[in-house]
This record gives sequence, structure tokens and C-alpha cells, in this order.
Amino acid sequence: MILAPERMAPLEPLRIGIDTRQELIIYLHADCPVCRSEGFSALSRVLVSSNGQHIIATLNIVTGDLVSSGQIGLSEPAWKRLALKPDAHIRVSHPAPVQSLSYVRAKVFGHALDQQQLQSIIEDIVDGRYADVHVAAFITACGADNLSLQEITALTRAMIQAGDTLDWELPMVIDKHCVGGLPGNRTSPIVVSILTACGLTVPKTSSRAITSPAGTADTMEVLTNVCLNRGQMKDIVTRVGGCLAWGGSVRLSPADDLLIQVERALDIDSEGQLVASVLSKKIAAGATHVLIDIPVGPSAKVRSRASADKLADTFRQVAAELGLSIRLLCTDGSQPIGCGIGPALEALDVLAVLQSKPEAPLDLRNRACLVAGAMLEMADVTAPGLGEAMAREKLESGEAWDKFQAICMAQGGLKRPPVAPYRYNLTARDAGIVSAIDNRLLSKIAKLAGAPVDPAAGVHIPVKLGDRIEPNEILLSIHAESSGELNYAVGYLEQHINVVQLQPLSEPGP
Repeated sequence: MILAPERMAPLEPLRIGIDTRQELIIYLHADCPVCRSEGFSALSRVLVSSNGQHIIATLNIVTGDLVSSGQIGLSEPAWKRLALKPDAHIRVSHPAPVQSLSYVRAKVFGHALDQQQLQSIIEDIVDGRYADVHVAAFITACGADNLSLQEITALTRAMIQAGDTLDWELPMVIDKHCVGGLPGNRTSPIVVSILTACGLTVPKTSSRAITSPAGTADTMEVLTNVCLNRGQMKDIVTRVGGCLAWGGSVRLSPADDLLIQVERALDIDSEGQLVASVLSKKIAAGATHVLIDIPVGPSAKVRSRASADKLADTFRQVAAELGLSIRLLCTDGSQPIGCGIGPALEALDVLAVLQSKPEAPLDLRNRACLVAGAMLEMADVTAPGLGEAMAREKLESGEAWDKFQAICMAQGGLKRPPVAPYRYNLTARDAGIVSAIDNRLLSKIAKLAGAPVDPAAGVHIPVKLGDRIEPNEILLSIHAESSGELNYAVGYLEQHINVVQLQPLSEPGP
């Protein structure tokens, strides 16, 4: 790392209080001597140094009175990364060239990248050397089918090596992941509760949402604390057999969380990066056996069985190269699972299933038992064909609910999900049979309503394919935490009213 030259006068740090997500931003006045002497212009990438700590940040030039010529303003992420104290002084200079950007350019022009090149890219992303625009270029260059099997394997290794790893010193640590694209489908909290009730060790780490209205970490966060450090995770898993934590809080595959932030903005989740993301997190979390759920449906992320088979084959080959035991499960992705779409609404579905309430979504219950049963068989807890029945028994007996409560209490307590104050109901004008539900439109509406940033926001959809609907019956409800976001989502819904399609009832015979 090249230090800022000592000849430059130090600057007084000023905490601006601007949230720039993961982007490191600094603010200098146009009259600042450093800007003039170093030739900095707006959006320059600069090396910022203080007390042995260094970051590379994007420069914004200020012409007003936000900062004086002797000050440097820092966004919240930049301030926290430098761990600045009020009496600190800062020097700013040109950074050394980021060599790995040449590898990104090579990938843009179709060249294959090797292990060293991908490792260099990932390390520079984790070290904060890339601006969001550079990360976006890398993600786009690797999109579609632009990564070979060898590159996906190398990318997975690079993402593992750039962060911390957990070792549970056990012959079997089991985990699962759903590739997504199916609204609702919040099976993980239920599955973890069932498996730990059966004596298995399940240190579940999950991501926040990428292109969906909620990830498992977002949903669990409305119920309990998910920001656990390594010591807390180990203690909780030792005491209760499992946890439901956000992977970003324990720096497992930290590049993944940085990539996810940009993937969410681009609404991109390509196959190669999907495989590297999933497997890097599972291996870093110490899993030895992993089940991958691949929903298949016309408006799911994976739209055909042929695409599912191709994705499954990639998972198998990369997992084999990395020594991970894996099982693939292709499931029905033709419609949402559960009724809630969004963190709090999905949490309510999870609680209803675990507590065996009469109103609990039957499809979420069935799917969770299917996945848990397959994992019980994978772990040799029961014979093939008997896993699903064992999973149902753990639910019906209340043992899974007891485990879930124990996990939540160990993580900091069980909270009540928030309720949105603003709602809009879409009702049927005529009678009919539900013939199609567009998963992508539902996800879009839930995100426009505020999910997952607003935890109570989302969509509640009580109908399923094949249901008979009467006039004025509710097809879906939009939930929002503000009237503006509700209006935004309703406006979009009015332009896409076919999100739930009804087939007219047959005319009665003579």
C-alpha cells in the first residue's frame, strides 16, 4: 500500500452523516489545496490515509459550505472503515493503479480468467479498491453464460479465500439453499427448526435479498437478531444445535455481500455468480452437506426443466471440485409459496406453520417438510422415502416450534413482526378460476411497496392456482409503510392487472 506523501498538509475529518451504502465517498472543497496540487477532479479515486488505516474512495467536489478548504468530509461507510476518532488527521493522495481492473477489461472482451486473476479481482473488491461502477462492470462481464466451469470454480475459491471460514470439527454439518425467484417460499427457518429438533447441526447463514422482496436474513431480522459474530454463532450452535444468521456479519465470503449490493441495483443474478455465491458461503460457513432447492416455473428465476438440469449439473461439478457433498432438488415454481411476500409478511407465515395454526399456508408447510425430509435422508437420519414423514412429525409434535423459539432466544429474543399501516386490496370483478400468477410481477410490486428495506411492506396473496374466485373477492393486498410507496406500487399494479389471471367460469348448460 502506498502512503500519502508527507509533504501534503493533513486535513481535518468531518463526519457528514450521509449513508452511501457500501460506497466509500469523501468530500473536498473546490478550493482545497490538496485538490489543486494533486489535480483531483470530481469522481477521482483517491487514497485516504489516517493513523495507519487506508481506504480508496470516490471524491465529490463541494462548491458550497458543506466543508471548508481545510476539511475532508466522509460518508458513513468511509468514516466507519477508517475507524476515525475526532482528533484524527487525514492525508489524501493518488492511489497506486488497481492492476486487477485490467483483468475485468479482459473479461469484458471475452477472455477467460484464471485463479490468480479472479483472486486479485475479489481481493481488491473486498479491500474497497473498486467503486460501484467497477463492480458493476465485473458483474456484467460475468453475466449470462460468460463464465466457464473452471472460472466458476476459481471464482468460488477466490470468494472463500477472501474471507473467514468456520470449522465445527464435526463429520457432518448440513445446510440448504434455494436459488430463489419464487416469492414467499420462506422454508429455511422451518427446515432448520425441524433438523435441529432431529439432532442435526445446522449453522444456517443466509444472504439478504438480491432481486427478491426478502431474503431469509431479512425475514429473520423482524423476528430476532441476525447480526452474530463468530463467537456468538459458535456458542449458539453449541447450545441449541443451530442458528439463523446473516452471513455478512461474520465476514464469510465478504465479497458476496459487496457483489449482492450491486447485483440488486442491476437486477442481475447470473448463473455462474449464483453458483459461486451459494457454494462459497456454504463452504465458508463450515457445511459438509448441502441441499440446493431449484424452483422451476414460467415466471420463476429458472423457467424450464432443461435450465434447471443445466444449473444442477454446474452445482454438482463445482461442488465436487471443492469436496462438498451436495443434493439437488427441483421443485414446483409455478406460483408463490405461502401468502406473504416481504420480510414481516413471510415471518407471519413461518410462525403460523411452526405453531400449526389452522390458517397456516399448507403449501409452505408441505414444501418445508419436503425439503427437510430430503435433508434428513441425505444425512442418513432416516431411510430413503421416510424423511418427509419424520419432518411432519416434528412439526405436529411442537418440537420444531420449541427449537425455533430456543434459537431465537439464544440470538437475542423473539420479536413480534411489524404491521404496515397502509394497504390496498385488488379484488376480482367477475367470478373465475385462478389460471396463472406472475411471480416476477408480484416481486416487483412488493419491492415498489418498500420491501425489503421497509420490513412491514410487501404483498399478501391468499389465492392459489385452481382456486374458484367470486366477484369482489380479494386477489391480493399491497402493504406499505408510507402512503407514497403504496401509491407507487398501486400505480404499477394498475398497469399490470394480469398479475393474477382468472379463467372465466363455463357458461351453464341449457
